[in-house]
Order: sequence, then C-alpha cells, then structure tokens
Amino acid sequence: MGRRDYENDPDAPKANSLVPAASTVVRDDEGRVLLQRRVDNGMWALPGGRMEIGESLPGCAIRETREETGYEVELIGIVGTYTDPGHVFAYDDGEVRQEFSICFLARPVGGQLAVSDESTEVRWAALAEISGLPMVASIRRRVTDALSGPMPVLT
Repeated sequence: MGRRDYENDPDAPKANSLVPAASTVVRDDEGRVLLQRRVDNGMWALPGGRMEIGESLPGCAIRETREETGYEVELIGIVGTYTDPGHVFAYDDGEVRQEFSICFLARPVGGQLAVSDESTEVRWAALAEISGLPMVASIRRRVTDALSGPMPVLT
C-alpha cells in the first residue's frame, strides 16, 4: 500500500484517523543510526509503527524495531512527541492519518540486520551521511532532535 506524507500543505486531504504510534532512534556504540528504506514511499526512515491493542507504547517501539530491522533494543530515553495536526499520511486505501507518535532513543542488545516486508533495505548510517539520505521532514526532525544532545553512554 502506498503512502504520501503532507506537512502543512493547504491541499492535503483532511485526516480521518488518529493512531498511536512509536518510533526509535537506535544508536550503536559507534554513534551510527539504524535506518530502513520504506516500501510504501521509498524514503529512509526510523523503525516504528502503530500500537496494537493490549500493548504499551514502549512495547510497540521494541516490537516494531525487531520486526522491521531484526534488532532487539533497549529503550534508554524519549526523543520527543510528534503530534502535529498539520502532518498527515494519506494511504491508497483512503485512510488519512494525523501524526501521533512518541519517538524513543534505544540501543541494540541483540539480533542482526534483517529486511522486512515493510522495507527494501536496512542499514546503520554514519552521522555524516544521514543529511544526504532522502527522508520525509518529520523523520529528519526526529533524527535531528535525537542527535542534538550528547550521545548517552551505552553500558
């Protein structure tokens, strides 16, 4: 299913759903960031997705990261909350979702790189190369927010 992101676009369709979601900025001991190239829009993104009934938001972040990248992670902080009503995702099936996401900071604790049915590529990206990768503005903002502070000590 295809997806198009709109940010503060007066021609954007009106939202018809609001879904809690979580994403993660996973950094390894070299400071690289774990990214995936999405199937639905071809852009680089953080692992993440919608929360399921019976699940906590931190649990959602951990599950989505495992499903989309192959890595088990430990959450070590919160990057921020992203709930801009001017940011909507329009899907091919007619759903137009208002953004509602909490982004966590995480570190890998196991697993290995694995592509899922939601991605065409998964990789660790060095900070110097991230600015040159195609990303939607909201994902780039999360990465920038996560990298703006000191890197936590990974113990």
